Amino acid sequence: MPVIPIARMGNPILRVVADPVADPTDPAVARLAADMIATMLDAPGVGLAAPQVSESRRVIVFRVPADRGEGEEVATTVLVNPVIEPLTDERALGWEGCLSIPGLRGLVPRCTRIRYKGYGLDGARIEREASGFHARVVQHEVDHLDGVLYLDRMDDLTLLACTEEMHHINAARAAGNDAPSARGEQR
Repeated sequence: MPVIPIARMGNPILRVVADPVADPTDPAVARLAADMIATMLDAPGVGLAAPQVSESRRVIVFRVPADRGEGEEVATTVLVNPVIEPLTDERALGWEGCLSIPGLRGLVPRCTRIRYKGYGLDGARIEREASGFHARVVQHEVDHLDGVLYLDRMDDLTLLACTEEMHHINAARAAGNDAPSARGEQR
């Protein structure tokens, strides 16, 4: 399970729609997923999409640590050919980073509740509902499969900051500002 170089913003593969996977049980897909998981954990991150490792395939891997998932922990998951269905029109702002855009974080509006569907490496259908951070991670990774970066989703680029300057925003929040806290891993 080698760690694979992560494509950075500017690499054309991050801006194209990834190809569907014909057979989720193909051993090549399992090898790709294993390498993606190793890369995600090494980064460290909470999600990674195949285009981020220069593979135009509709495969994502993600995890939700208990301390980030409002008490919900989601083990490392591989999802092949994922599809998202919004379960509400409600959107919330949340801080996002990206392994393909190192050094930056931005406040991104995302749907608060979703259902996602896809396939596991065994070919079994996976269908789950997600909210909060779990929903945010899945939406972020599926965006990568459609050539969309979190910057494209931002309504206000003044809410984009260098990671090492996030302490200013956290201090403002502690002083009563409503901006969400910036912490944690990148996707």
